[in-house]
Amino acid sequence: MSIDDKIVGLDGLPERLSRLARPIVFTNGVFDLMHRGHVEYLADARALGGALVVGLNSDSSVRLLEKGDDRPINGERDRAIMLAALESVSMVCLFAERTPLALLDHVRPDIYVKGGDYDVDRLPEAALVTSWGGRAQAIALREGYSTTRLVEHIRALKPSAS
Repeated sequence: MSIDDKIVGLDGLPERLSRLARPIVFTNGVFDLMHRGHVEYLADARALGGALVVGLNSDSSVRLLEKGDDRPINGERDRAIMLAALESVSMVCLFAERTPLALLDHVRPDIYVKGGDYDVDRLPEAALVTSWGGRAQAIALREGYSTTRLVEHIRALKPSAS
């Protein structure tokens, strides 16, 4: 399957979901500057099931999250391609809302995962997934890896004097 084939809109979702191996695992996020923490998190998520669907915040959705005027750094198409290129990712689907609740209702995954920095039991996404018999769980994050930390590091770099 090509990278572009892994990026699916809502209109193509039902047919594509029917071809995925079960159990289906779902996670979501911005995934702005891809780093090792993202890659390992997604591999861990995929290991929980037969397929991994990633809900990706659209550019307009990222702005709703108030991550800063300069975010996202990479546009939604670039971020979707980076995710789709990963072996662990079965499908990428953009969503424009603040949360992926509507997308989750379409996908109806067996397992919903978020990073260990979230209290999964308090997320409305977890309540939705458990309403149809699915489960929600946190995956431990790799210490020292975050987009915010990477952005801060880049901003702190100063050009050398010539």
